Amino acid sequence: MTLKHRIKSWLWMAALGVAVAASPAAAFEDPEDLPEGPGREEAFYNCVACHSFQVVVRQGMSRGMWDDTMTLMVERHGMWELEEEERELIIDYLSTHFPASSETGTRRGWTNPFAP
Repeated sequence: MTLKHRIKSWLWMAALGVAVAASPAAAFEDPEDLPEGPGREEAFYNCVACHSFQVVVRQGMSRGMWDDTMTLMVERHGMWELEEEERELIIDYLSTHFPASSETGTRRGWTNPFAP
């Protein structure tokens, strides 16, 4: 690896470290840590069975994107199939409380620190 590539790699790692350090450190260890609403417990327990709920909170997706993501998790990652009623309840909850940033005017997820 050339010196140029090492420096570039180091800068990306440093930027990622800054982005992670600047992110909120909220812990989602219990459903009561989440906004109230129908589907809160179902979303929490189905999601944390495989990963932290912080992963979910940082996504911010539209209803269609949440639906597609659940399909992807079933097909590629071995997530169990949910009953249609429970799936809709969870998607409604997630799209209401963790919508796409364009719907709220806020930014979610990782931001490229080098972007204009």
